[in-house]
Amino acid sequence: MKATIFHNPRCSKSREALAILQDAGADVEIVEYLKNPPTRARLAGLYERAGIRPRDGLRKAEDGAKALKDASDDAILDAMAADPILIERPLVETEKGVRLGRPPGAVRQIL
Repeated sequence: MKATIFHNPRCSKSREALAILQDAGADVEIVEYLKNPPTRARLAGLYERAGIRPRDGLRKAEDGAKALKDASDDAILDAMAADPILIERPLVETEKGVRLGRPPGAVRQIL
């Protein structure tokens, strides 16, 4: 099974999700999204496949997220595309779907 993880190696939850994928024998493409951020369109598609709104994929602990409290989904996607630190991680995609790995075990639903 192929899987793509939008990963931050400094994040323990992201490392845990990656370990779950590797332990399951997935062929994992690791995208360090802070170095190689997804496009706005790619993010929108991932959230749509996950069945969540961009707001649900916003890393609310970041300073930049506070200004987006009342923002539209479009404004949130624009902000994420401009500043990928605002993207909650890890985001995992397989042919079975997309999951936000919070908690990391949620990625098992798409294996």
